[in-house]
Amino acid sequence: LEKNYDKICEFYKKHKIRIRYVIYGILMTAYLAILIAACSLKFQRALPLFIITVVVTFFICWDFLIAKYEDKITVFFSPGERYLKKQWFWLKWVLRAALIITVICWLIFDTMEQGSRQLISFGGLVMYVLLMLIFSKYPTRVAWRPVLSGIGMQFILGLLILRTKVGFDVFNWLGIQIQTFLEYSDTGAKFVFGEKYKDHFFAFKVLPIVVFFSTVMSLLYHIGFMQWLIGKVGWIMHVFMGTTPVESLVAAGNIFVGQTESPLLVRPYLPYITKSELHAVMTAGFSTIAGSVLGAYISFGVSSSHLLTASVMSAPASLATSKLFWPEIEKPLVTLRSGLQMVKGDSKNLLEAASQGASTSITLVANMAVNLIAFLALLTFLDSTLSWLGSLFDYPQLNFETICAYVFMPFSFMMGVDWEDSFIVGGLLGYKTFFNEFLAYERLSKLIHNREKGGSMYINGVKQYMTVRSEVIATYALCGFANFGSLGLVIGGLTSIAPSKKKEIVDGAFRAMIAGTVACFMTACVAGMLTVSDLEVPCHILLGNASNFTDFPVKSIKLVECCHRLFT
Repeated sequence: LEKNYDKICEFYKKHKIRIRYVIYGILMTAYLAILIAACSLKFQRALPLFIITVVVTFFICWDFLIAKYEDKITVFFSPGERYLKKQWFWLKWVLRAALIITVICWLIFDTMEQGSRQLISFGGLVMYVLLMLIFSKYPTRVAWRPVLSGIGMQFILGLLILRTKVGFDVFNWLGIQIQTFLEYSDTGAKFVFGEKYKDHFFAFKVLPIVVFFSTVMSLLYHIGFMQWLIGKVGWIMHVFMGTTPVESLVAAGNIFVGQTESPLLVRPYLPYITKSELHAVMTAGFSTIAGSVLGAYISFGVSSSHLLTASVMSAPASLATSKLFWPEIEKPLVTLRSGLQMVKGDSKNLLEAASQGASTSITLVANMAVNLIAFLALLTFLDSTLSWLGSLFDYPQLNFETICAYVFMPFSFMMGVDWEDSFIVGGLLGYKTFFNEFLAYERLSKLIHNREKGGSMYINGVKQYMTVRSEVIATYALCGFANFGSLGLVIGGLTSIAPSKKKEIVDGAFRAMIAGTVACFMTACVAGMLTVSDLEVPCHILLGNASNFTDFPVKSIKLVECCHRLFT
């Protein structure tokens, strides 16, 4: 038996590659048979599986061709590259002129169709770019390619997702699938905490989602999917924006993971990056949220499709604001030709990866819980103190939200939020900046639930909910880790990864937080430019707006649909 076993092992070693190919061939044949059977039974039902298969096949073929024929492809396109370099001086002016004309024409036609509210959001976008330029570290050394291409990528992504039916349906479908997927965490929560676990909604419903998502992300890292996906997104930003590979990969990574986990992907290269690149790495962390907490915000009732869109759009925005606020004046040492490799997980198998993911989430869950307890208690104490001070001057309504509302109101209004709602959104921005985005989203979810329940918009002169447009813009503006609590987290996390960069990290962290905040505001401006009023707004409110505001479009299809509904 032992001799036979040795012969089998020897045979396997000799023909290992062929045996693997045979196994892969059998598995692929079985998968194709399943796909064909599913499509023939009901194609509409099997459409998501078919699309995923096509996309995965395309990228596998792409990776194979690039790996095998990269030199030949480079040689094939080199004449075109040389021609572009030769003609670039006048070509860049033609492209800039075309871009300006396109933006002007689009604004004119869109204003005629949708009303002038979109112009306020466009003005806000220009205002934030100018503010970043004025307070830039080196205003005269700004490279405009990453700035303009970053804003352009934001706009194109927003246009595809918010204005095209296909893009909206895709992200809406993704949002629904994520919501369905996250609901599987209820099984574990119910087993551990009992049937009435939803009675303690945050502790036993929201926090288990974070544990579940962290476990799934750890599994995806182990099989190499996340590294592959982040690499593709980072490559796209590197090519279109001209940013360095390190900052592009970290910005792409922050779409999916947290601000302290994403730099770990490029850990070996952090001691060699420039100050501008380090600033970009920190800004990317401040301007996006982690996938694990994304699930928690979705469970609050905030739109999953808008949260997904905001996460994706904020990645190029973070690089744009970073390169505007701290331009590159040094020569980057780490380039694509240096053979950039992402760090892989240290788990040996899937079970260990799942266990590590669940264990890692303990710190995150504990931090979220204790921070909310501390911040809510602190906020209540602060409100009581301010109310007491206000009562000395016959103004007992004074609280932290009121102060934040007045401070942030101009910023929220310039994003395109309705004037009546700009004070509420200003208060939410204050909560997000001085406490954390978790608290702000919790407040936003209450406003969303109040609108969905209906009822009076004002009670004792206090507005109970906002318009859908204001909710959407607020969702985008709050979608980032830019707050004072995260400031200490970033400094501590990055210093432990790259001790040699401690001074640069401490010096640039506050500027990075401001840049991250502005990146979220710019994403909200783009959302404000592209969001259109929908019939999810009650018809009586829509008709009220039509009669009250002079900028409401006269030839509005939504208005006609509303009248038709009421007439019917």
